[in-house]
Amino acid sequence: MTKHLAVAGKGGTGKTSFTALMIRYLIERKKGTILAVDADPNSNLNEALGLEVDTYISDILVDTKDPKAIPSGMTKELFIEYKLNQALMETENVDLLVMGNPQGPGCYCYPNDLLRKKMETLDKNYDYLVMDNEAGLEHISRGTIRKVDTLFIISDTSVRSIRSAKRVKELVEAFKGRVDELVLVITKVTDGNIEVLKPEIEKTGLELLGTIPMDPQVIKYDAEGKPLFDLPKDSAAVKAVEDILDKVKL
Repeated sequence: MTKHLAVAGKGGTGKTSFTALMIRYLIERKKGTILAVDADPNSNLNEALGLEVDTYISDILVDTKDPKAIPSGMTKELFIEYKLNQALMETENVDLLVMGNPQGPGCYCYPNDLLRKKMETLDKNYDYLVMDNEAGLEHISRGTIRKVDTLFIISDTSVRSIRSAKRVKELVEAFKGRVDELVLVITKVTDGNIEVLKPEIEKTGLELLGTIPMDPQVIKYDAEGKPLFDLPKDSAAVKAVEDILDKVKL
């Protein structure tokens, strides 16, 4: 059965970095086949993984609103199926789908329903589905991904970000059983600042699974446009993510 892992949090907290390093963790430990889904409108998981993407699911859904985009003799359902197969980037270690920016005006209920059915079929081919979400968890709320085993809520060391993590938890609670486990991970930690934040962390009602220190190597890789997937083994961030994931039943 496919294990569904999702990552969410306020923008800029390092959730995409965490997602990329979680994928690396699964690959290095030979856990099984992986489908990565970038569901953040500000899509950059592919860059963190060192992959180039030119097809976005959102563009496919927009095309279904234009009758001229669908070839003559092809149904809308077959067109979406065909385009979704094209959008799936397959590599040796991980396959990737990128959702892209939100769609334009009008009803997308029908194509979104087809997308949901496609995802249900597709994820059965993998041992793990790993999704990088926006804070609003749109694709979980509308059932594109039907269930999540573990949701990692990422926060940095700002009070605003931790309060945002609490709002994500409250949002998940409204999904009525679509998420089995929620855990908190705090990034960009420096000496002493976790102690100061303990009262705010306790207010979230979330289990603090672990912390990730401010890592100069991550800053350097970001500045140089290098994939975080390729961080050296001695990277503080890599080690911290490994320690965190060792605590989860993967």
